[in-house]
Amino acid sequence: MTLGRLFLRTSTVNKMISRNSFIASKPDPSKPNMLRVGLAFGSTAVLWALLFKQHSTDVHEYKTRNGLE
Repeated sequence: MTLGRLFLRTSTVNKMISRNSFIASKPDPSKPNMLRVGLAFGSTAVLWALLFKQHSTDVHEYKTRNGLE
């Protein structure tokens, strides 16, 4: 088999294999994936809680260092 035919055959096989991996149905907006939605909102809530906790700790340390408390 010549190099050109081998390359042509390989590219054809690659197109057949890779084409299926990119074909996907569009997500239906009327049926949201509740697991993903829950993880998104849950992680956001956790990050906000950590932010407020860190801010409270920083304010307390600031007041202690500057003799305001």
